[in-house]
Amino acid sequence: MNVLSIQSEVVYGHVGNGAARFALSRLGHGVLAVPTVLLSSHAGYPIVAGEIVAPDLMRRLVGGLVANGWLAQCGAVLSGYLGDVAQAEVVADAVTRAKAAGALYCLDPVLGDDGRVYAKDGVEAAIAHTLLPLADIVTPNAFELSRLAGLPVANVADARDACLSLARPMVVATSVPAGHGRLGALAVTREAAWFASTPRLQNAPRGAGDLFAALFLGARLSGRNLPDALRHATAAVFHVLAASVAQASNEMLLISEQDALVAPPEIAELRIERI
Repeated sequence: MNVLSIQSEVVYGHVGNGAARFALSRLGHGVLAVPTVLLSSHAGYPIVAGEIVAPDLMRRLVGGLVANGWLAQCGAVLSGYLGDVAQAEVVADAVTRAKAAGALYCLDPVLGDDGRVYAKDGVEAAIAHTLLPLADIVTPNAFELSRLAGLPVANVADARDACLSLARPMVVATSVPAGHGRLGALAVTREAAWFASTPRLQNAPRGAGDLFAALFLGARLSGRNLPDALRHATAAVFHVLAASVAQASNEMLLISEQDALVAPPEIAELRIERI
């Protein structure tokens, strides 16, 4: 199945489309990637070159996909980091067109983490008011969930309440504190909630949220049910991060650990339960 992925593009490293494109491709999905920013790397490096992609250019790129009939062939749209508030309308237009042809929309609301907002001015409001109402799946981290819901997210119970308050068909919150040195991903629908947790890793490289969103969406598009998709994405991301931390890598080791994206190894420390 084809996926339109609209998010950041970096020359060096594995964040944004650099993570999503590879993960979705390894799961057997075609990826049409539209950039929101073009950067030499993510912002964690001393020198970062590049610029925001003009909304008009994004609109023309999407228009080319529409004109050739390729957007209508996409079974899903995935959006992530936005570099400018006006890009939200471009994403919304693409999503509306794709959904008219039966596509799903997975919104990864990239706003910030660890108590810090790093989205540009106005982007948070644009995501909340323009994109969130269109989403079939939302994949915020705990901080982003708290911002979108206007509620504290200090534990699993808080996270479930906040997920439900967004009133979307499916919300999958990552980095949810689980106590005893553990973090987890909480998947919530109107009918059920599942929580998968692993030990917290220190000094993990960036891009885990981008990778998780792509893997979870890809697993759902491949027909996995909610707990299986949650287990798959959680296990794969944890394996990649653990391998990266073990080698003190500044980037996720997607290439060397790519087999885990398709078939994550059994992880003894992973716990999954219905709550």
